[in-house]
Amino acid sequence: MDVTSSFTTLLVEDSMSLGALYTEFLRADGAQVTHVNHGEDALNELKLRQPDLLVLDIQLPDMSGMDILEAVQKDYPNITVIMITAHGTIDLAVDAMRSGAFDFLVKPFDAKRLSITVRNALKQRQLVNLVAKYESSLPKPHFMGFVGESLAMQTVYKTIDCVANSKASAFIVGESGTGKEVCAHAIHNAGNRKDGPFVALNCASIPKDLIESEIFGHTKGAFTGAVANRDGAATQAHNGTLFLDEICEMDLELQSKLLRFIQTGVFQRVGGTKEEKVDVRFVSATNRMPWDEVKAGRFREDLFYRLHVIPIELPPLRVRGKDILLLATNLLKEYNKEEGKSFKGFSREAKDCLKGYSWPGNVRQLQNVIRQVVVLNDSETVELAMLPVQLTTELESTSVSQSNLAQSFNSKTEAYQRAEDINANNSEATHASAFIGNIEQGAFVIPKAAEAVVPKADSGQIEPLWLTEKRTIENAIERCDGNVPKAAALLDISASTIYRKRQTWEELENSLSH
Repeated sequence: MDVTSSFTTLLVEDSMSLGALYTEFLRADGAQVTHVNHGEDALNELKLRQPDLLVLDIQLPDMSGMDILEAVQKDYPNITVIMITAHGTIDLAVDAMRSGAFDFLVKPFDAKRLSITVRNALKQRQLVNLVAKYESSLPKPHFMGFVGESLAMQTVYKTIDCVANSKASAFIVGESGTGKEVCAHAIHNAGNRKDGPFVALNCASIPKDLIESEIFGHTKGAFTGAVANRDGAATQAHNGTLFLDEICEMDLELQSKLLRFIQTGVFQRVGGTKEEKVDVRFVSATNRMPWDEVKAGRFREDLFYRLHVIPIELPPLRVRGKDILLLATNLLKEYNKEEGKSFKGFSREAKDCLKGYSWPGNVRQLQNVIRQVVVLNDSETVELAMLPVQLTTELESTSVSQSNLAQSFNSKTEAYQRAEDINANNSEATHASAFIGNIEQGAFVIPKAAEAVVPKADSGQIEPLWLTEKRTIENAIERCDGNVPKAAALLDISASTIYRKRQTWEELENSLSH
């Protein structure tokens, strides 16, 4: 807030004459002033509206200003408070400042003294707001149960912040193990329904014949085994959030009943005739592509539009780059505590393996791997040999593939060099042409897709291998319109590999420029 602009002030002063005087002082500085004489009136006014500044007398007829200060710090911490009193002591001033007051003025004071204090208070308020705004723009390594500071996760966090207080339905999409239920909890806990119930229902784990009862409840005698009335998830989630996990597994017949419930908030229990109405915020999730399910006829299009209002896509772990080690470190600390172990970190080889693995099971698989390491080993450092065999096997396979590719490339280079030597002799040009043709019919042929991606270097120019690699990868990303995961898939590498190589290239370019 600009300190020269108008600001709102609540003045709490029991003396009518002093109250009128201080009001004029404040208005001269641009304040919109509300004056009350009693502490109870001040608390009631704060419930209606919160001012930028609170000028508070300590000695009030009905209560102490210190009690009001304590209530303000608890319920309205963003309000800046200036304490005033005619009975000032050093101890009282210290107590007020420790309790959260910005400054402490002893009566009598003139307009200039009050003006300077008010302006300083507003400048500090402006600075605090700027710092808070800056901090909110920084990457968050932790957010509502999530761990991760990659750009992909920061986007998820911002979306959750934006939609948390809305009643609009959210639809979470992501591979198994990416944290869809964590995301649903985050939406609930970040919003104005956080004090209400959060009810989760896995549509894939409940038999078709029972899922309607699980959602809407049933009456006594509705079916065999229904010995009493039972509330369903819809009733339990009243004034809260209903999370429908694996929504695409729901039977088509039940989807039509769910559609009416979402539209009206009204439902009937199984076996009942009475309509009930609840206030529920819907959050759904699936590991499938919902629109593909609609096109295949397995998911109702009208239900899709009702639920898919706010789409949230959770990225797979393999594209989250440095989040892999951040998650692994956090999990190591957590399981250390649970198992009474003393691991402090990962060896370089173990880190490289974790970063290079494709993680088909995503965060859930990483949790499994780290817990297995902690339970089965006792050391200070997680070594490569401690990791499960499927991680190290994939790492070895990748190394072998790269080695084979390099050998094939070298063989092809030598063959072309031989062909060029033959071509230098005009009498053997025909043989050279046939020789090159035979090479291209062999095992190492550059695919057409790769030819389109790999840019041609100037003839006769030799450059560092990393520059060739950099140009190839950046050209692939450009052809994929900046979509790194798509480019990585076409290049047959992981997106995290591209991010790591970009960092390495930047370091190399910086070192060369100095």
